[in-house]
Amino acid sequence: MKAVAVQEFGSPDGMAVVDLATPVPARGQVLIAVEAIGVGGVDVVIRRGDLAAYGFREGHVPGGEVAGTVIAVGDDVDASWIGQRVWAATGTGGGYAEYAIAADFVALPANLSAVDAVALGSAGLVAHFGLAHARFARGESVLVRGASGSLGIMTVQLAALGGAGAVAVTTSSALRGERLRALGATEVLDRSGQSGAGYDVIIDVVAGPDLPSFVDRLNPNGRLVVVGAVGGQPPDDFGARIMGAFQKSLSFATFSAATVSESDRRAVREAQFAAAARGELQVVVHEQLPLTEAALAHRKMDAGEVFGRIVLIPQG
Repeated sequence: MKAVAVQEFGSPDGMAVVDLATPVPARGQVLIAVEAIGVGGVDVVIRRGDLAAYGFREGHVPGGEVAGTVIAVGDDVDASWIGQRVWAATGTGGGYAEYAIAADFVALPANLSAVDAVALGSAGLVAHFGLAHARFARGESVLVRGASGSLGIMTVQLAALGGAGAVAVTTSSALRGERLRALGATEVLDRSGQSGAGYDVIIDVVAGPDLPSFVDRLNPNGRLVVVGAVGGQPPDDFGARIMGAFQKSLSFATFSAATVSESDRRAVREAQFAAAARGELQVVVHEQLPLTEAALAHRKMDAGEVFGRIVLIPQG
């Protein structure tokens, strides 16, 4: 099968199309003929080499979510899954390929495309549980930092649908701001997040060196949850900013979907896919590109050009 691997960490030019053996599903897994692949922020962070300390090596095939048709199953998987259209999480890699194996998969509604599924699947789940992790409640004000990606877009929609008193966003242009207003944002800020207002909840997709300044945007008893780190690590003295605001009783947390039970993940994904199929959640796809153009997709991500999600399409 054709796949895309990171042959050299760093720039997107280190990615290359390679020929690999088609994987065989193990116990509890299915083999999927891939129709669509979501390009996620974590793929970019891994490709840059920022997570090399966690065991990623040259030859890694990125991609954490795919959609397509099940063509084989491993032991302990009901054979009735063969022929079904599914969305699947492939973990921290393996998705940039014509075929993928997964143990975490859900059936797709008949009227939801594979492209829309990978634009929603991971992003919608993290947005849902990120807000829950922040103990978001109806009437509270929310700031979504880095709102133009698929995760930010879903967080904006879910906060608005959840009855937020205000939904502020940071983004890089007025045009993106108007698109976010159409999805539920009530206040558009530049990337600095300067507004003069405070927020009860901040969901941060970016992290990076400017993270401490967003602590200052929290109201008393405010909660900031980092759900992504496309901007890299915060400065070493980040904790000092939180301690300096001791009397405001602020809370800081990170969130990863890895801490959510399989049953809870499945229930939320099924509900969100059904909502998208009914038109109740808006899925935003920036562009569809051939799998062989994965490096171009990453260049667009690095340049900050993407609104929504880029989706890769295997050819043939």
